[in-house]
Amino acid sequence: MILGLTGGIASGKSSVADFFVGCGATLVSADLLAREVVNPGSPTLAKLIEVFGEDILTPSGSLNREALAQRAFADPAARRRLESITHPAIAHLAECRLAALKAAPHDLIVYEAPLLFEAGAENRVDLVLVVVVDQAAQLARLQQRNRLSAAEARQRIASQWPQADKVQKADFVIDNSGTLAQTRTMVEALYHYLTRTMAPGRSNS
Repeated sequence: MILGLTGGIASGKSSVADFFVGCGATLVSADLLAREVVNPGSPTLAKLIEVFGEDILTPSGSLNREALAQRAFADPAARRRLESITHPAIAHLAECRLAALKAAPHDLIVYEAPLLFEAGAENRVDLVLVVVVDQAAQLARLQQRNRLSAAEARQRIASQWPQADKVQKADFVIDNSGTLAQTRTMVEALYHYLTRTMAPGRSNS
């Protein structure tokens, strides 16, 4: 079974993913795939340079993700161009990785994808978990994590689907506004439910 893990930016998806791994799940991270497809020398990075210029590179020739993000989030047209280049490359790599994992026995595969709905990638997973967080906490976390002003943080939050819209399409929801211990308990309960109750061939005891 593949569980899609998504949610708003700075909602704590990575912490939830780590808790699933601690339970025994196998993780595929779209963020890590996104880094892989833009490795130096890759066709995707070459296209990004062609569109956005060489100033999106670090002195060593790697992609400066923050420089590219600042440009893309400030201009909706630029963000659409960025997504048109990166999303197909990430999608292809994700489908290959997930297919390979499904061919081997795994209790649970978690596909962590911040833009699962925005990229139309729901068909890659069997069920969807949305992580939500109090809006004030989300803004504060994003400002601190990415060293952004309040206006810049709000702009990045607004570039994604609202949390409420994601919740409407979710099979499961975890509210990450509390302590990490509370979130871990919710993850462990969901992992147990998915692997013991819903897994094919398992009894409901």
